[in-house]
Amino acid sequence: MKRDPVGFLKEDMTSLRKDNLEWIIRYLEGGSKPHCIVNGKEVLMLNTNNYLGLATHPKVVQASIDATKKYGAGAGAVPVIAGSFDLTREFQEKFAKYKEVEASLLCQTGFAVNSGLIPMLVGKLDIVVSDELNHGSIIDGVRLSGAKRVIYKHRDISDLEKQLKEAEKGGARRICIITDGVFSMDGDMAPLDKIVNVAEDFGAMIFVDDCHGEGVLGDGKGIVAHFNLQGKVHVEGGSMSKGFGVFGGTVAGSKDLIEFCKNKSRTYLLSTAHPPGVVAANIASIEVAENEPQHVKAVWEHTNYFKKEVQNMGYDTGRSETPIIPLIIGDPGKAQELARILFEEENIYGTPIVFPMVARELSRIRVQMNALLTKDDLNTALSSIEKVGKKLDII
Repeated sequence: MKRDPVGFLKEDMTSLRKDNLEWIIRYLEGGSKPHCIVNGKEVLMLNTNNYLGLATHPKVVQASIDATKKYGAGAGAVPVIAGSFDLTREFQEKFAKYKEVEASLLCQTGFAVNSGLIPMLVGKLDIVVSDELNHGSIIDGVRLSGAKRVIYKHRDISDLEKQLKEAEKGGARRICIITDGVFSMDGDMAPLDKIVNVAEDFGAMIFVDDCHGEGVLGDGKGIVAHFNLQGKVHVEGGSMSKGFGVFGGTVAGSKDLIEFCKNKSRTYLLSTAHPPGVVAANIASIEVAENEPQHVKAVWEHTNYFKKEVQNMGYDTGRSETPIIPLIIGDPGKAQELARILFEEENIYGTPIVFPMVARELSRIRVQMNALLTKDDLNTALSSIEKVGKKLDII
């Protein structure tokens, strides 16, 4: 029988649908705001990374418009050829100052930071000690590096120390500890202060991916500032697309690190630079975060209120410590059904998170707080989540 070269595509999708593991993409017809039009209907959005609401902040939007008019729509080249503007330099200087480090670099995405920089920091002669729940981009970056990967139990400092001792015995050239700052599916934080204490005994490099901590923790400066560890974490990877509401990956640290990244990271070297409007919006978002602290305050007030209420209903929110609040259902079918009914009948937009993002038995809806939500918005959402949860025998 003649082989069908692409028959597996339909077969795999049929299997995913049967197991309730298909990702349903819905389309926004306006800005990323708490009240928005999605697939033609007005809904209350509870599933955006835009924690501070800066994606539609007037100052951020205007900065993008002004820069686009002056510089045009595209960069025209990769950063190291002709794609870097004076705006890029301005952003990198401002971001480094904001993060309280020597230097920073604007890269294409947070994923590109991990997949491009990690393979340059470590190689076949090295060992990476990685938290078991690290983001997929970290996993891919480590695989591309060729370094030996050792997994330590999630946030378990005793196990981390055990793995470091074994790594040291192996005579590795370099030992690198890599962890998310805030774990995106559970909303818990890495015990970064304890990680630093252990790492110093072994001369280990520390790489933290703080995509979901920046803009939220440490008065917006991230998990390193939260623990007052400036100067003790060697590599801070981040993203402008979450708490800051715009787009782009970041690296922050020493001047040596940034010069190294500029010359070695293939994803940075070989990808077109950001459009000038995006860079200008990034600059404006940092300025707003510095000058308008009420946004961080609001997102935490919403977080504390919402989390307490859903816990009182009987929902399992896991280890959440941040504005990421998982409603852990367990069965992927029920998680999908909860999201469907909330969207179709209650006009509440929440995304079901299923395998491979999380273990099958930990399927959930991931709720994320936004500074622009109101108390009435939260109460509306809570009422619907309680009603549908009871209807489906989840609570």
